[in-house]
Amino acid sequence: MHPTPLQRALAEAPDKARAQAARPDEEFFVFKLGDLTLAVTSGHVREVARLTPLTPLPRAPSFLLGVVGNRGQVMPVIDLLRFLQQGESKVVRGARIFVGESNGLLVAFLSDAVIGLRRIFVADKLPPPAGGGAATEFLMGVVQHRELGTVSLLDLPKVLQSARATVVRR
Repeated sequence: MHPTPLQRALAEAPDKARAQAARPDEEFFVFKLGDLTLAVTSGHVREVARLTPLTPLPRAPSFLLGVVGNRGQVMPVIDLLRFLQQGESKVVRGARIFVGESNGLLVAFLSDAVIGLRRIFVADKLPPPAGGGAATEFLMGVVQHRELGTVSLLDLPKVLQSARATVVRR
């Protein structure tokens, strides 16, 4: 008995597990902020929520918008555009935040739009652009994505560490 064309194609197809191992990837949480499309390693994102009433803090750096309550915890809200010196976010009703976590520190970040989780191949990462200003110090790299265009990969632990150091110095 001769194999059908489907059976022949399945027998000749490469093993899927082997094909995936050849191109390792990482999962990133992708969001929009102003004209930027940013991504952080998904392991550093705890949740996405609506922005609840914001309580401003006196004498805080301009990137620290204030604090919000979320699930019984009070956490600072950071405007990444101001932090990265790329402009400033507009706080609008119904805005979204995502809760970032690193070394036990929880911080809420303002976002204009949440795109969601995307897998990015490690081999597709490019180094941060030279001469990109202060923001490049917080980038792990950039990726050209077919749907999203240029996606900047943020080093969230480094952002949190630097933001915390700035606040503590004041």
